[in-house]
Amino acid sequence: MADHRFVPSLMQLRVFLAVAERLHFRSAAEDLGMSQPSLSQALATLEDGLGLHLVERSTRSVLVTPAGHRLLPYARAAVTAMDAVADAAAGSDGPLFGSLRIGVIPTVAPYLLPGLLPALGERFPDLRPRVVEDQTARLLDGLRSGVIDLAIMAVPTDAVGVAATPLYSEPFALLVPADHELAGREGLPLEILVDQPLLMLDEGHCLREQTVELCRRVSAPVLGRGESRAASLTTAVRCVAGGLGVALVPESAVGPETRDPGIAVARFADPVPGRTIGLVLRSATAGAEAYGEFGRVVAEVAVDQFDATPV
Repeated sequence: MADHRFVPSLMQLRVFLAVAERLHFRSAAEDLGMSQPSLSQALATLEDGLGLHLVERSTRSVLVTPAGHRLLPYARAAVTAMDAVADAAAGSDGPLFGSLRIGVIPTVAPYLLPGLLPALGERFPDLRPRVVEDQTARLLDGLRSGVIDLAIMAVPTDAVGVAATPLYSEPFALLVPADHELAGREGLPLEILVDQPLLMLDEGHCLREQTVELCRRVSAPVLGRGESRAASLTTAVRCVAGGLGVALVPESAVGPETRDPGIAVARFADPVPGRTIGLVLRSATAGAEAYGEFGRVVAEVAVDQFDATPV
């Protein structure tokens, strides 16, 4: 029988949320920066105290029980509220002091972070950033559950419980094989996508969703596009170099991904399609001005590194 006087600790709730999100004990432990045995013990203590089985674990899978699903929204709300209390109590140190867990989508991380991390170290010397690279949906789950503190991703977003601030915009370009008829061309109409073997990223990448939307805008086929599909933008670009198709990429990726002599760039006519990258926070998160300064650093780095347009 549950001890009704039992009050879960914040760490126990974080552990439960991380396991429920990842459905994998080792990944959840890595997200929280703790050992797997410590995570398992914290979850067991929570379940014992509540008198409920929250998670079912077998050798092959991890599942959240019906009781766990019922408690998830309350656990998220509690963690979000306590994070807001901690942020407000940070005083003059503010949220940009100590550990900061930063979520970044995969089509931004490898191109922005080489400049952003040194810039953060210079601007906020007492900050210890931790980076979590993941797809948009999982970053939003991690943000709401308290696994990460903020996220850098494509905006706008209609997700519940978060607030987004646009930081910078960047155009899309078309990467093609070096011997392709479009290599080096400028002022291409978007309708060119109708006839091209466009390589797509896997489901869950926001760049895939943006590419699909552009195809629909010009009535280009979406289903069955390309026989190759990539889990990362770098893999898609390698497929372009191998002559398997063409790829739509953000401007930030053009420089790093075109060092291969087998790849050329083609560019679109105005209005050039593109994306906006923003800073996403929990709606209840305090310290808006400090996070605003963080966002300004992100925008400055983007402008300096790949000529993005600040928003």
